[in-house]
Amino acid sequence: MMPAPLQFAVKIASQTDHVKIITAVSVLPLHDMRVLAGELVCADIFTDHRLMVGVGRGAFAFEMERMGVPLETSREKFDESLNLLQTLLTEEEVSWNGKHYQFEPLTIMPRPSSEIPLMMAVLVPEAIYACTKRGFHIQTTPLSGDHQHMLDQVGAFNRGKQELGAAGAHQTLSLSRVTFLSHNETDRKRKIEMAHDYYSRFDNVFTGPGIVEAGMIKTLPRKMTLEQTAENLTICTPSEMIDKLAPYAEAGVDRFIMNVNFGVQQSEVLESIQCFAEEVMPHFSDQPVAQTG
Repeated sequence: MMPAPLQFAVKIASQTDHVKIITAVSVLPLHDMRVLAGELVCADIFTDHRLMVGVGRGAFAFEMERMGVPLETSREKFDESLNLLQTLLTEEEVSWNGKHYQFEPLTIMPRPSSEIPLMMAVLVPEAIYACTKRGFHIQTTPLSGDHQHMLDQVGAFNRGKQELGAAGAHQTLSLSRVTFLSHNETDRKRKIEMAHDYYSRFDNVFTGPGIVEAGMIKTLPRKMTLEQTAENLTICTPSEMIDKLAPYAEAGVDRFIMNVNFGVQQSEVLESIQCFAEEVMPHFSDQPVAQTG
């Protein structure tokens, strides 16, 4: 996990020229919107206006409790924080008298020179629909859900976007899955086992007791079997990957987020990303598919 996403976004911008840079996810209840708004404007300037900012309520009880915002009470603070953030980014001399913020008029400086796109991190289909109707880009993942759950998420986004008509034409849906290219079946099984171990820690802080020791999340037994984990991952050869991703493209997913963060060595990660760019991505773009020997 990246504790300084905006700083990392600026670093990425210094090494690239054209790609959009998307953060995932700034947990709004853990930030002061008066500070975050200014940081977002500066990051947008330093990334040459290529920044899209993912925001969310928070999902990990361990993190939220340690930061003094229990997960069960975070919805109210998130809603107020989101409204305040949007106001600070669009208006001058903003004063506020809410439950979590009270202050006299102030103006965030420097002022935004363009709109900073906000992308809402949300999982439940009806919540996706509601956020889409509010004009947000959407960032989601089926997690351990099946194919139908993914279709429900995409359908909720499409329904909200269609109801907005022309006003929603710019909105996009990004969907994340654990994704990795493998060389053969042996390599695939090794990476699935690593991902299963990763999720045994993810479950610990996402739905479990949140046992963390010296910053390291403890591995706990999973209710889901290794075979079930394998069904929910996209770990396979390039040709198999193309077949697995086709349903996402057909469903209307705008961006597929290739989540490679489950403990594989960096050299393997870079190799997988390079191979994905050369052998998989061209099948889902307007560019001609590269011929390989």
